[in-house]
Amino acid sequence: MSRRFTTLAAAAAAVALVTGLAGCASSEAGAPGSDGAADDVVKIGVVGKGDPQWAAFEKAAEAEGIDVEIIDFGSYEQPNPALAAGELDLNQFQHIVYLAQYNAANDGDLQPIGATAIYPLGLYSTKHDDVQDIPEGGTVVVPDDASNQARALLVLQSAGLIELKSGGTIVSDIADIDTEKSKVKVTALEAAVIPTSLPDVDAAIINNDFVQDAGLTFEDAIAQDDPSDPNALPYVNIFAARADDVENETYQKLVEIFQTDEDVQKGLLEASGGTGVPLTTPAADLQESLKKVLEDTAG
Repeated sequence: MSRRFTTLAAAAAAVALVTGLAGCASSEAGAPGSDGAADDVVKIGVVGKGDPQWAAFEKAAEAEGIDVEIIDFGSYEQPNPALAAGELDLNQFQHIVYLAQYNAANDGDLQPIGATAIYPLGLYSTKHDDVQDIPEGGTVVVPDDASNQARALLVLQSAGLIELKSGGTIVSDIADIDTEKSKVKVTALEAAVIPTSLPDVDAAIINNDFVQDAGLTFEDAIAQDDPSDPNALPYVNIFAARADDVENETYQKLVEIFQTDEDVQKGLLEASGGTGVPLTTPAADLQESLKKVLEDTAG
């Protein structure tokens, strides 16, 4: 690769408006041996419906007798409320930290039921080819949602651009930056609009869903974290369901299809520019991680 990465060796662990959502599948919709009608549709909220894994996933699910409808969102803030309200049956756009913070803020009880992949979070620039070229007092943008902001700040700290007073945790925010010891100024914007701001700043942390919106490729990152770090579990992307549906056989089958279908996995890697690391982490481990993140956040 031509890029140069600054790797976060100690990462603190590894979404389109929709209107008219009508109804939802029952909690046992189409489950093998259940009383649910076989033609019930399982509605899954995602960000980036055009990503190749989703067409492959719908086809693979259909082959198993499960009718899936992928519903697209263009903002991270919307799929969880839609799931909690019963407008969706599942969603797949977020990592555990994001889900924990949604649950904490909304007295929610959405739960992870399966892993998809973990993705490195990258720092991008159209002005500088190397993180070392970012000038003293330069401006770097990070996402304004709490979970991604904490992770972004850890990337910046690892790259030598800032220093965090706490040393960096999954709940770090801009107020945690030691400005006197930091090289750059950090501002926060909604993740979806950061790509349009990139020409006006020295660099920006851009969530993977929006990298191509900025006319970039994943290989253009000048710094990133390390998705293979053993402490990365809270940043694993997951399928989420309402708590009452954690044991739903159809939903569990859909997770299995996603994790094992060759075309789905090829699409997943293609959509991430080869940066995604597919995972089959057990649901119990994901749920335990969610519990721990909630405890850490509350503390």
